[in-house]
Amino acid sequence: MISSQIDVLLIGQPKAFHADGTMSAMARTPVDRSVFLGKNGFVGDQVADPTVHGGADKAVHFYPAEHYPKWIAHFVAENFVHPLLDHAGAFGENISACGLLEDNLRIGDQFRLGRAVVEVAQGRQPCWKLDHHFGVHGLSGAVIQTGRCGGYFRVIEEGEVAPGDRIEQVHAAGHDWTIARTFHLLIGGGHRAAGATSELRALAALETMAESWRTRAAKLAG
Repeated sequence: MISSQIDVLLIGQPKAFHADGTMSAMARTPVDRSVFLGKNGFVGDQVADPTVHGGADKAVHFYPAEHYPKWIAHFVAENFVHPLLDHAGAFGENISACGLLEDNLRIGDQFRLGRAVVEVAQGRQPCWKLDHHFGVHGLSGAVIQTGRCGGYFRVIEEGEVAPGDRIEQVHAAGHDWTIARTFHLLIGGGHRAAGATSELRALAALETMAESWRTRAAKLAG
């Protein structure tokens, strides 16, 4: 059973993001107080485009703190030090913590965060906004290739959450559909492999997975 703590809690509002007028809330700010977590996310935290972000299945975005040294090494290999990686929040996450790795967390695993209870709903699919945020072309592709996607919680029980609160697993899903496995199958090209159709159909029937990803699995299955 996974046990960790919230290292950094971040919330944010949509801000001007691109010259074409696109808005984004990716640049979230750390808070040093408790924040109420409701069914659609933290009070005071908003998304710019609710058609693809936010909602019950994407209430809380978390990103493993262990990935930061890997990304720093990735950029150092290209003779570049990226200032966004100096602190948590570079990937737009609400929660930065160790132990929430994609190959450890299963869809449907539940955790207590402070006074709230959350459930793993899906991984996070990166888009062009990540490239623009970092000013690095191809970063979203690198996230897909490496599988360092982070993920989303839905909220089972609402409540106050604060930096430093424990993250305690309270329920383990009874299957082996990890974030890493589902992300590879649906986003990382795994659906093209021989025999993937049966896996896609099984994933489409997984009730605890986010509805949008269940729909994607069904479409890929044909």
